[in-house]
Amino acid sequence: MTAPGNGYSAAPPSSRVDLNLVADLIRPGSRVLDIGCGDGTLLEILENRYGIDGRGVELSQRNVNECVAKGLAVVQGDADRDLVDYPDNAFDYVVLSQTIQATRDPRGVLEHILRIGRRGIVSFPNFGHWRMRWQLLTRGRMPITEHLPVSWYATPNIHFCTIRDFCALADDMGVTIEKVIALGSKGDRLSEGASLRTLNLFGEQAIFVLAKLR
Repeated sequence: MTAPGNGYSAAPPSSRVDLNLVADLIRPGSRVLDIGCGDGTLLEILENRYGIDGRGVELSQRNVNECVAKGLAVVQGDADRDLVDYPDNAFDYVVLSQTIQATRDPRGVLEHILRIGRRGIVSFPNFGHWRMRWQLLTRGRMPITEHLPVSWYATPNIHFCTIRDFCALADDMGVTIEKVIALGSKGDRLSEGASLRTLNLFGEQAIFVLAKLR
């Protein structure tokens, strides 16, 4: 099946709203590196729907094998260790989807993303969401939600942050934030005109589009 007008196949949307939003932020035909690409769902959407030239880096060898079986160009690698091997401006976009909180050096990874790509797209669960705050306040225990479903002792996440934390880091690094998208608990998109305080309180997930260092 071919989508009318663009020549690319009409790949069905992913059940993950955030991945569909990320895909819509990327210009068709671009070169994209997806770091922490998991089972390759985003790369499949991008290649099939938008004809992008996609590459992936994934820590789990099992996921790498699954991606390769799908025909995706994915290699096994660690975002904290292996990005130094990629040349400057090798990609139009570098994506880090729901992965930054699992890296040992988030700032260093961001610096590489904006060195390797002309733009970076970063998404993460927002620890400033009201439900997180409520669970900590009322239960005194680390929150467990749909997007952070694993107990503190078993989670791979080591650097939780809020939307405001991420904005502060970007400002400290001199990174230009071109767009912020916050998603509510049902995947609904909060108004882009909302204040940072509102996005931080009601956004359960966040997607940032970043440009080069100022």
